[in-house]
Amino acid sequence: MRRSTALTLAALAAFAAFLLYATLSTQRVECRVAVEFQGRRGVATASAATAGEAEREARQTACGPLARGMNETIACTTAPPLQRECRRL
Repeated sequence: MRRSTALTLAALAAFAAFLLYATLSTQRVECRVAVEFQGRRGVATASAATAGEAEREARQTACGPLARGMNETIACTTAPPLQRECRRL
């Protein structure tokens, strides 16, 4: 293997490691949310920098298969959750 190829591979590996670290270091809270909409129940887990952001993302994910269209999605995500559990990572 040539030296330039080895240096290029090392630089790519370092960049990939930096991206992974930067992505995972911002995920400080994980929330699991259960929602009910039109008689159906959805559960999802999400992580984010704050509990509010993680809960919002989990609600949107849980409402995805339950709601059809923008109006139902808004109604589902603004309804109070049946269950909410958050923990620090």
